[in-house]
Formats: sequence, C-alpha cells, structure tokens
Amino acid sequence: MTKAISFYLGRGLFVALAMALLPSSIAAAHHVLGRPAYSLNEDSNTPPGTQYEVQIGDYVVTYMAYPAFPRPDSPGRINLYASRIDDGTPFAGEVTFKVRDDSWLSGIFGGDEQETLGTQNPDGNVFRQGFLFEEEGDYMISAEFESGGEPYTVDFQLRIGEPTPYGILGVAVALVLAALIGVSLVQRRRAMAGKIRAAHQARKKSSHGSP
Repeated sequence: MTKAISFYLGRGLFVALAMALLPSSIAAAHHVLGRPAYSLNEDSNTPPGTQYEVQIGDYVVTYMAYPAFPRPDSPGRINLYASRIDDGTPFAGEVTFKVRDDSWLSGIFGGDEQETLGTQNPDGNVFRQGFLFEEEGDYMISAEFESGGEPYTVDFQLRIGEPTPYGILGVAVALVLAALIGVSLVQRRRAMAGKIRAAHQARKKSSHGSP
C-alpha cells in the first residue's frame, strides 16, 4: 500500500513539475509571443514590461502594461492595439477589459470571479485602460471585443508587486516533498510498531515456554 502511495506521489512530482513549467510557454488556445518592449511608450520615460502579440481570428492584438513593474496602490495602464491580419485595418469598436485572480491557489480552490476594469474606445487607434491594484499577486487581464458578429477574447498575465521567490515550480515541489516525507514517517512508525509487537510476542512465547 505504502509502495503504491510512494509511486503515485513520485508521479505527482513529475506532473507538478511539468504543469508548473507550462504557463511560461503556453497561453490557453492563443499563440502568444512575449518580448521586452522599449520603444512604444508614447507618454512616459518608463518602458513597459512585456509586450505580447497575439494572433486570434482575423486580428493581430498587441498589448503592453505600464509601468514595467506595477506595484500595489500605484496606478498603471494597459495599452492595446488590434488590427486585421489581411489588410492591417485598425479595430475601431469598443474593447472591454476584465480582470481575475491568476494565482495557483485560485486554480486549486476556485477563483473565476471577474471584475470589469472598463470599456474603452480607441484613442489614436490605441485602447487605453487604467488600473490600480491594492494587493500584489498574479492577475489575468481579459480584453473582449466583437467584430463581424464574432466575439474575441484575449487573455494576458499581469504581475503586481515583486515576483514570488520560488514561484509555482518551487511551491509544487515543496508540497510533493512534504507529502513524501509524511509517507516516509508513517512507514517508519509502522516498521517500529511491527518490531515492538514482534518483540512483545517473542517475550510472551518465551515466558510461556519456561518451566
């Protein structure tokens, strides 16, 4: 039984490592490219953090967050630009920005509640949405718009405050290692209890066998 538990925990460690590494390269069903951007901030000397370029449906969507390292209780801004893939025509409708918790705990215990940041019209073909978060953490920003009767939703990760020192990978490894240590302690206790029981039975036999 304990061998089976150890086997599944070992598999759990492998799966946890794999799942922890996935978010850095995969973003839902969209093809996301992340790269530093230092030349597209038109009204601030502070460069944006990461620029994401997403191809979704008939559009290419470019997203940037200002400042480069958003902090709690400090205002920030999202810039979004969308244009058609075929002819480069900028999207001229409305874009609604929403946010939800994107921490690993929210994925375990559930945290799909979304809040609307605002609905924006283009300003020089750029959609600008301000934000201010009271608490640091990992968040998912969703930009939603409709074109040609089809809805579009693009998700972008946003970190507020300093990144966690170990990240999801470290937390996953720590949890699995703690479980393995717990199983090891249980096995040792059972082995010790078995030895004590065997010694007790041996003493009983020897006492009954003596004249």
